[in-house]
Amino acid sequence: MGGDGRWIDELFASIDRKDAVAFAGFLGIEASFRFGNFPAVQGRDAIVATVANFFAAVHGLQHRLEDRWQVPDAAIVTGTVTYTRHDGSTLSVPFANVMKLHLGGIQDYTIFVDNSALFPPQAPSA
Repeated sequence: MGGDGRWIDELFASIDRKDAVAFAGFLGIEASFRFGNFPAVQGRDAIVATVANFFAAVHGLQHRLEDRWQVPDAAIVTGTVTYTRHDGSTLSVPFANVMKLHLGGIQDYTIFVDNSALFPPQAPSA
C-alpha cells in the first residue's frame, strides 16, 4: 500500500463499482472484515462472498471521502456513503473505515456505519 494514499481512492472506486473481486485484491489472504454490527468474516474468499452478497442487495453505492489518515500500519477514512436501493430510493449515512495494514495488504478491515434504515423491516406475512 503506497504511502501517497492513491490506493485508498482505488479501493473505494472498486467498492462503488460493486466489484467484490477487485475489492478483495486489497486484502491479505487471511484478512478479517467486519461491516457494521455484523459478525467478522475471516479470509479473502469468505469476504468476497459476503461483499458480493451485499452488493447484490443494493442497486448502487457512492462514497464521498471527507478525511483520511495514514500511518505505515493503518489507514482511517471517513465520509458519507449514499446507497441506492433497487426501487431507486437512496439513503446517505456517515461512515468511518479503519484498516490495519500488514505485508502490503489490509489485514483487518472494520467499517463503522449505521445503515439499518437501508433495508426496512418487512411486515410479517399472514
